[in-house]
Amino acid sequence: MLRSLFIYLSKAGWARSIVTRWSVAWRAASRFVAGEKLSDAIDAIRTLNLKGIDATLDHLGENTTTVEGANRATEDILEAIQAVYESGVRANVSIKLTQIGLKLDRELCSQNLKRILSRARELNNFVRIDMEDSPLVEDTLELFYTMRDREGITNTGVVIQAYLYRSEKDILKIVRARGRVRLCKGAYKEPAEVAYPKKNDVDNNYDHLADMLLDGAVAAGAPGLSSDGKIPPLPGIASHDPARLAHAKAYAQQIKLPRQALEFQMLYGIRRDLQNQLVKEGYPVRVYVPYGTEWYPYFVRRLAERPANLWFFLSNFFRK
Repeated sequence: MLRSLFIYLSKAGWARSIVTRWSVAWRAASRFVAGEKLSDAIDAIRTLNLKGIDATLDHLGENTTTVEGANRATEDILEAIQAVYESGVRANVSIKLTQIGLKLDRELCSQNLKRILSRARELNNFVRIDMEDSPLVEDTLELFYTMRDREGITNTGVVIQAYLYRSEKDILKIVRARGRVRLCKGAYKEPAEVAYPKKNDVDNNYDHLADMLLDGAVAAGAPGLSSDGKIPPLPGIASHDPARLAHAKAYAQQIKLPRQALEFQMLYGIRRDLQNQLVKEGYPVRVYVPYGTEWYPYFVRRLAERPANLWFFLSNFFRK
């Protein structure tokens, strides 16, 4: 019930208008968001790199409502790719397709996506296409395959959400194509017709899908993390759940997948202890580093995910 409420609030314009006026809201959000400026995010990535942690840089924004907004978001992402190149940080980039026009015009989105991927390829970098709610999954995957198969642009990967029933089929297809997958549980409120409603079922499916990805990496020759930290291994295990991490590590050891052929991915500001421990154990770790003025929906979804995040916000609120 509480999670559903926060997901509703993440999309509610009236709530956004109120919350973003509170200075305490930004103080709490800054735990999960590197800053409003690109330079803030680059500085945060430098700090992570010093700890042996790579990053994926995300300019926050989604559900763009105008062509001008989609094109502007595309330019912002191109600027981020350039900043990574010029700064020399160990990072790649993540994007959302609704940010660059998916809900407006699919062809517009495709053109913007091609511009982004082409520029990243010129600079030897990688772009992860984030997954959004279930009505957008098919279009997102089709554009991912279009870029790879028709345009020949392979410096990209996609996110698959373990709570969706369809994800096993999707991962099977991507693994056969030797695609790069970031596996997460899923952060949207979905109907029981398309997603597992019970946490235990999601956890079990996550482990099953992780096994598929790890098997796929072995079959593909276990390509590892690139030396500059930009191109990730084929499987990205994105979780803060110690049980999910333990399962993936144990299965990888069982099938003799080298540690550099598996990447663990986490969110900025969450479970830094696990991030540091995985680095000590010799695994590649990548942290998702968001930045920008469109931080409200992202912040509220973080509150929805874990009671500890909500408590962190409330404790800051009552200290204001």
